[in-house]
Amino acid sequence: MNDAHPRPVTGHVPVLRLGDVLLVTLQGDLHDSTAQQLQQDLSETISRTGVRGVLIDISGVEIVDSFLGRVLAEIAAQSKLLAARTVVAGMRPAVAITLVELGLTLPGLSTALSTEAGMELLARQAPVPRPGSPRQESP
Repeated sequence: MNDAHPRPVTGHVPVLRLGDVLLVTLQGDLHDSTAQQLQQDLSETISRTGVRGVLIDISGVEIVDSFLGRVLAEIAAQSKLLAARTVVAGMRPAVAITLVELGLTLPGLSTALSTEAGMELLARQAPVPRPGSPRQESP
């Protein structure tokens, strides 16, 4: 059966650990309860494992709204507080246009054209200092 509408994501979104990065792949629409569970799962996993990056693949998302934009921004903010960087990969041109039209700037998020490019971006970025760790001054 081939629907014109993306299938809704309900229940649990898998979070995979690839070395020092958590990979999340979103497909279809994200419901409120699923988004809240994803945010909680990511925060707990970052805190427990000490990973330094979160890569969110949205190549399967055809339509974005202010809710999804807010969820992505909140995930980035929570991750940053837990000393991890967030990259969104695979954004379709129509999604980018919609985000701009909605006025959503998604602070704290970096973007990459593909999952592979997102992994490379996270590998190149300097780690965020851990909360409570001594600050290192630049020479």
